[in-house]
Amino acid sequence: MQFHQEREKILVIDFGSQVTKLIGRNIRELGVYSEIITPKEFLKIKEFKLIKGIIFSGGPSSVNSKNHQTISRKIFDKNIPILGICYGLQLIAKLLGGKIKSSKSRREFGRAILIKKKISLLTKNFFKKNTTVWMSHEDAVIKLPETFQTVASTKSSKFTIIENTQKKIYGVQFHPEVTHTENGKQIFKNFIFLICKIKKNWNVKSQKLRLINYVRQEVKNDKVICALSGGVDSSVVALLINKAIKKNLICIMVDTGLMRKNEFKTSFEIFKKKYKLNVKLIDASKIFIKKLKGISDPEKKRKIIGNLFIKVFEKESKKYNNIKYLAQGTLYPDIIESRSSTGSKTSKIKSHHNVGGLPKLMKLKLLEPLKEFFKDEVRILGKSLNLVNKINYKHPFPGPGLGIRIVGEITPEKITTLQEADHIYIEELIKNNLYHKIWQAYAALLPIKTVGVMGDSRTYENICLLRAITSNDGMTADYYNFPKNFLDSISNKIVNNVKGINRVVYDITSKPPSTIELE
Repeated sequence: MQFHQEREKILVIDFGSQVTKLIGRNIRELGVYSEIITPKEFLKIKEFKLIKGIIFSGGPSSVNSKNHQTISRKIFDKNIPILGICYGLQLIAKLLGGKIKSSKSRREFGRAILIKKKISLLTKNFFKKNTTVWMSHEDAVIKLPETFQTVASTKSSKFTIIENTQKKIYGVQFHPEVTHTENGKQIFKNFIFLICKIKKNWNVKSQKLRLINYVRQEVKNDKVICALSGGVDSSVVALLINKAIKKNLICIMVDTGLMRKNEFKTSFEIFKKKYKLNVKLIDASKIFIKKLKGISDPEKKRKIIGNLFIKVFEKESKKYNNIKYLAQGTLYPDIIESRSSTGSKTSKIKSHHNVGGLPKLMKLKLLEPLKEFFKDEVRILGKSLNLVNKINYKHPFPGPGLGIRIVGEITPEKITTLQEADHIYIEELIKNNLYHKIWQAYAALLPIKTVGVMGDSRTYENICLLRAITSNDGMTADYYNFPKNFLDSISNKIVNNVKGINRVVYDITSKPPSTIELE
């Protein structure tokens, strides 16, 4: 689904980076409409009048490889400002006659300090003392194309920011779209407003009516089943569709047996009583747990859960007439990590149950009005739909639930143990006014047991891992730095109150290199 085809836009060409969507998100946050397309889709564009700027994303391949993703040199003849990021910079350099080489001495991963070489419109108000940027590259430009100049360098990369002001072509070797780059949004701000000279034309709140109209036009008089979990994504989807088609919406909450303690009961009451939605609760816990018996591989878990979800909904749809659609709260990050939404060669991180975990043959057509949105944007929509704060600002919770937070085989005993530990953890976060300072927090069970001492007796029980991260988008994340006394307290409470756990550990790994979920 594409919005605002009639509006001026910044076009992002996706060469397969895991964080391409963050480029589009940064642009939208600045109030400008953006579209993300593949190099192949670019070839189909006939009218360029509304395209005010083009951004080349990063990518996983080398511009020197045989089958690298590229684009026609004719793009530089359109007289449209261009910004290349990482792989995008290298591709610009290669297409225009520069040289790129792979070298261990030139590779950079993680943070680097910029050295300013000259004044540039692209870097206005960007540089500070010891400006830190986020690098992720092995190849590096060793020779600039003619008429290009160096704006900034690092110790390992001579051509970190480059420009051709006459042609309005720019490149940055780092990733300004990730939060690890200090003041990175300023790069986009300068490119969009100073170089492309585009005016603000987009905001999240304005999307509500467009989404409602989209659902009406798509569904018409058919009925829709909505997979309602009680999380913010599916809740916003349910309220949006309810605005569009009213009585033709049937919300189904499936209890997989893998939810948090008391989660379903609370959510069900809110949607039934407050929002007067047509909600039906199905207890399928025995089916899910039976199918997951003996399964340890996280990808298999996701696919089993995804398939079972669809089977449950398809079975339920037979009880109603004219059910053609299954609505779910799929977001941008779900699609990115499961597969590229645009068909580029993005590496798959994991199959989200609602994307890569779905069966190939489905009788119901998917309705995913939020698949172009990030979590924070969904919360803005939720607020505009008067979604209660308890749900709207709830931490993200994966569709497969505790099934991927029990590492290894799932058993009813492990589920109960984890539910209790997780409940204590979340309640303590709320009690200590920490919950809303954190993007996502959860407890997990590791597939190993360790020796402990309780009451002068030897124990041999599970390790509980706690995770809490801060993030703006879910694509990059840092662990939350708890005070020591909180960690001491929560460890004591879990070990003393949850049978089956004798050790608590805290995960202090960022994303990347890890993921948010443990799997």
